Amino acid sequence: MQRTLAYAKGHQEFKNLFFKENEETFIRLVEKGQSPKTLFIGCSDSRVIPELISSFGPGELFVIRTAGNFVPYEDPSILWDGVAATIQYAVEVLGVSDVIVCGHSHCGAIEGLFKEIKMKTLANWLRFGHEAKLTTLEALGSQAEDATKYGVAERVSVLYQLDHLMTYPYVKEKVNQNKLNLHGWHFTIETGTIEYYDPENSKFLPLKSVLEKAKT
Repeated sequence: MQRTLAYAKGHQEFKNLFFKENEETFIRLVEKGQSPKTLFIGCSDSRVIPELISSFGPGELFVIRTAGNFVPYEDPSILWDGVAATIQYAVEVLGVSDVIVCGHSHCGAIEGLFKEIKMKTLANWLRFGHEAKLTTLEALGSQAEDATKYGVAERVSVLYQLDHLMTYPYVKEKVNQNKLNLHGWHFTIETGTIEYYDPENSKFLPLKSVLEKAKT
């Protein structure tokens, strides 16, 4: 009952503040439907809130959240994959122009890659991060500090998840036609900083640097 009371209070605060200020937007989104331009694939971690860290409003982000922000590679034999179905809906029905895969600091799924996981379902899911683990260990060695390994793996994993996205034919087709852009992000919880992967420099850079470039 105590938690239900907290939920009720939180909802009422939403109604009195955010909804009241944005009521016309919600009504318009019902009347005209949603048309988000961006699919945001992030982690289920409660500390990473896509709309909050990007300052996007209602109707602007189509969101998938999974443990580790992992993206399963395409497997036609699996007909009930909720992640794959949502990606397809975003790309082929909503026609998003951009997909962001966003990793983050202190990710439990990434840390789990370097530990023995006895929970069968979770261990099976973590296989989608196995490539990131191997690449990290090859680069740093197994004796590297845990914090260093995790930080590298968080970012490397984002790049592998982008590769996994490209295994979906409709994603690959749109990317090759320059109708879909893929972005890799990393959010540092303790600083609030987002880094983006810059393919020209083959490294993650502060997203803020894009604003600085635009001024020059």
